[in-house]
Amino acid sequence: MNLIIVSGPPSSGKTSVILKTIASFQNRNIKVGVVKFDCLYTDDDAAYEKAGIPVKKGLSGALCPDHFFASNIEEVVNWGNGEKLDLLITESAGLCNRCSPYLKEIKGVCVIDNLSGINTPKKIGPMLKSADFVVITKGDIVSQAEREVFASCVSSVNPRAVTMHVNGLTGQGAYELGSLLYDENQNIESVQGMQLRFPMPSALCSYCLGETRIGEAFQMGNVKKINLGADKT
Repeated sequence: MNLIIVSGPPSSGKTSVILKTIASFQNRNIKVGVVKFDCLYTDDDAAYEKAGIPVKKGLSGALCPDHFFASNIEEVVNWGNGEKLDLLITESAGLCNRCSPYLKEIKGVCVIDNLSGINTPKKIGPMLKSADFVVITKGDIVSQAEREVFASCVSSVNPRAVTMHVNGLTGQGAYELGSLLYDENQNIESVQGMQLRFPMPSALCSYCLGETRIGEAFQMGNVKKINLGADKT
């Protein structure tokens, strides 16, 4: 079974890109399933079900969705193999811009949209910087010049990645993306022992453990303070 990890900011068009890419796989008789990771709510599973795609979803609740992903990806792979999938796609939104769900041995795709702002590629962090493929969406809403500038900003952050434009509405570019992602020689039976490409942030403080009171007296554990000293002249 192939495994592909797709991530990106909320509302960047991940689900639309995945659906269009899966359509190209289905024409090649490749059985695809999806597991959707999110925080509090998602109805994307309904879109996958409507398209006849095997799907499961997991909501992380108070836990970071990428930590939730790392804690459950082995079980997810077991599910995909049990479904006898040829390809399993996981979808996750990295909300803190500091985490990354990618595994070293598995292809990672970051989806980012042209409307997110010219400096957004610098803000996303390892989710973009460590991706193998960067898919830029919503290019039909901006000018050609804006698309080129945004793509240049993406490449400056991650020059190693293959950068592609995919239209989540028409599917333009989805077949090309699919042809790059699927590897007939890959057979993932387990991800036990595989490593994350980037370490998760360490954050075990009093607020992680349920503290709600504000003030230094109530702050323990991994605490980082802002430097508000006067600027040197």
